[in-house]
Amino acid sequence: MKHVTRRAVALGGLAVAGIRLPGARAAGGFCHAGNHCPDPGLQLAEAVAAANAAETLHSIRSYTLLAPPVPAPPLMMQAADGSRRGLVQFAGQGVVLNLWATWCVPCVAEMPALDQLAAKLAGSKIAVVPLSLDRGGKETVAAFYKRLSLQHLAIWLDPDGQALSVLKPRGIPTTLIIDPKSEIRARYEGAVDWAAPDAVDTLRQLVGISG
Repeated sequence: MKHVTRRAVALGGLAVAGIRLPGARAAGGFCHAGNHCPDPGLQLAEAVAAANAAETLHSIRSYTLLAPPVPAPPLMMQAADGSRRGLVQFAGQGVVLNLWATWCVPCVAEMPALDQLAAKLAGSKIAVVPLSLDRGGKETVAAFYKRLSLQHLAIWLDPDGQALSVLKPRGIPTTLIIDPKSEIRARYEGAVDWAAPDAVDTLRQLVGISG
């Protein structure tokens, strides 16, 4: 698996290369779920991510294939309008399910690229679903999107904290690639260059959708 070479930057007690936040374990641009990454200050997180975005994004081909694929669990999410929806409602589509949070520096770093991916896939048979693990609700995510000028990502929330218990990621950002039969085909761990020229073709191949 290839990724862009990182450089370490120390800022405000936050070491960035593999991200290490006070009281948390992190490596390779990845906040580990076993020890919650506390909020280092959102403005700090955004500044660090912006300064190091090129160094913290993994190759679009840095995925891990699941062989055989496994059924996606019955995860329920909350949409921006407050309605509850499950992954099953995306059956028949490919899904890029991205677990992230505003306090996660590598998550912040990849969000502009994920926004570009959502723009490219708009109207296609692949849905980009960025599931926020923040506890501040819609307002927190909407304000974050506005600050970063993210215009193509929908707001999806996990108010009950189901994602960590149901999907059991080792940390965030974690992205699951789900095919139209609701089976998980591949997994990414860490921030990814979703804006890469071959990103759309790579994801189409993973979910088995052409054109």
